[in-house]
Amino acid sequence: MFSFTKRAFSFDNLKRNREMCAAALAALLMIAGGVAFSQNTAPASFDSSQIVQFLTTTISWYHQTATEQQLVTEPSDLTFFQDNRRVARQVVQLAFDFARQQAEARAKERRQIQSQNGVPSQYQSLVQMADKADEEVQQTQAEIPPLQKKLETAPASNRAGIQTLIAETQSEVSLFSARRDALRSMADFVSGASANGLGASGLRAQIEELARSVPPAISSSSNSSSDQTESGQDSAKLAPVANKEPATGIWGLAADLFNLSHKEHVLNQDMAATDALIQSSKHLREPLVTKLKAMIQSGDQLATAADTSTPAGLAQEKQELDKLAADFRSTSGAILPLSKQGVVLDLYKQSLTNWEESTKAESKADLRNLMARLGVLLVVIFTVFILGEVWRRTIFRYVHDVRRRYQFLLLRRIVLWVVIALIIAFTFATQLGSVVTFAGLITAGVAVALQNVIVSMVGYFFLIGKFGIRVGDRVQVSGVAGEVVDIGLVRFHLMEIGPDAQPTGRIVAFSNSIVFQPASGLFKQIPGTSFVWHEIELIFAPESEYHVVRERVTAAVDATFGEYHEKMEDQRHQMEMTLSSISATELKPKIHLHFTAAGIEVNIRFPVEMGTASEIDDKIMKELLTAVEKEPRLKLVGSQMPTVKAEA
Repeated sequence: MFSFTKRAFSFDNLKRNREMCAAALAALLMIAGGVAFSQNTAPASFDSSQIVQFLTTTISWYHQTATEQQLVTEPSDLTFFQDNRRVARQVVQLAFDFARQQAEARAKERRQIQSQNGVPSQYQSLVQMADKADEEVQQTQAEIPPLQKKLETAPASNRAGIQTLIAETQSEVSLFSARRDALRSMADFVSGASANGLGASGLRAQIEELARSVPPAISSSSNSSSDQTESGQDSAKLAPVANKEPATGIWGLAADLFNLSHKEHVLNQDMAATDALIQSSKHLREPLVTKLKAMIQSGDQLATAADTSTPAGLAQEKQELDKLAADFRSTSGAILPLSKQGVVLDLYKQSLTNWEESTKAESKADLRNLMARLGVLLVVIFTVFILGEVWRRTIFRYVHDVRRRYQFLLLRRIVLWVVIALIIAFTFATQLGSVVTFAGLITAGVAVALQNVIVSMVGYFFLIGKFGIRVGDRVQVSGVAGEVVDIGLVRFHLMEIGPDAQPTGRIVAFSNSIVFQPASGLFKQIPGTSFVWHEIELIFAPESEYHVVRERVTAAVDATFGEYHEKMEDQRHQMEMTLSSISATELKPKIHLHFTAAGIEVNIRFPVEMGTASEIDDKIMKELLTAVEKEPRLKLVGSQMPTVKAEA
């Protein structure tokens, strides 16, 4: 009766333990993400290199996600970033929890093995001293956050003492940490950790070394309250982000699209790194979940065998159940940080997805605005070109003078391109201030680099003015006489004409800036005229009669001048119309006689058309020589061929 009752009682305990194990396994599997694993019952075992590699991967992922702070440009981005940093800290803390749990489990196994194999008792005391030193480090570190909070609210008179106490506590932490590391290193060396390929430092020492690469609050236990303090400090370090003014110009919209594209690229990289970390975590969870399932199967087998077991069998089953419970607690302690980390990583990935969707939505909105503004810009420019074409046709219809038409067409071209440039500048710029700044910088640079070109372009407008030059005019520039063949914005070209009024075959180029050079004169005919003054000098013998010389010379010159007198009169009339404020002198020959030591010197000045100047000179010379030959009282002792003279 006693054995039956005991067996029934043991059966109830086995059944209760089996139900508890099943419920715990279901919870762990649900936390693990519902991943299906094989039914392999081999016990889970991690190499130290696997644990260190996983911890290194997690820390690298944490440092990579820190670059997200550069993406914070709006308040919404700040919200995403703060949430992600909080989740990332939890991921790192859980990774350190798993690594430390594994290191502790391995150390415990080594202690048991060393005890069974008769390792000297110095190792046990060394391990106990290391554990005690570790507790002292944790306890001392826990004293710092309360002191920091007390320092924030303490009066000024007490802050110096609190700061001294904090500094002294930090020094104690450094001292205890150094002592703990030394004890751990010695314990690992004694236990033969170097034989496992970890070197003299051991797994725990490597974990603590990796912990120094992240803030202390992050590498501490996930149950520590210092995480909240660190989170608050990180949030305080971020400056508040003001609402960004929406871009209104094409340039601003294009810059926003480029920044958003960069933001999407960074988020995609973080998402890929998160997926890789999730897979690494799942890879570590897989053997642990398999081991838990094997434990449940073992528990079911023990529960079934309890129905027919003897008291001795029940005692043995109790020992197996106790061992199974201890293994279950150890395995669940290892899988819980990884399972929690998987859940937190899923939350982090979902936050990245939401951030990326928000960025894509903003990018699409900016793209629509950009395309709309480009469309409006094209329509406006097309309208300006239509108005320019109407202007051009109006010029051709109402302006018949070729020179004036060319000037109006040039003015139209300049106005057209200036208006287009202004439209583009205002469309691309986000604010008027940026346009002014941009225009000022461009103007200063152009003024310095193209000073001579700008002066030449300004001189062009002086050259095409009322008394300017045009194609076909005969001008004289810096001693070079020629006919204008081309007038450009920067320079004009002359076909050089020699003293015989014939082209020399050379083209001379002058900068338009010559109009601003006082030493270089530009001479041209009055608009509407084409005459020049020629001069002939004759010397008669002293015995020649004065009045006979005047009479004969005047008659010969008037006879030739009468043939083109009307043309000269028309040009004089044109001069009066052009020079309305100045009375034009008569265009007729002028004869001056005066006595010299050589005899009677006669100076004859007469206007001639430039196109027929040589013919008129020949006619006048022939008439003068004929008059001298017919009059015996005139004796010519010297003469000078006709030359071009300016009007006195």
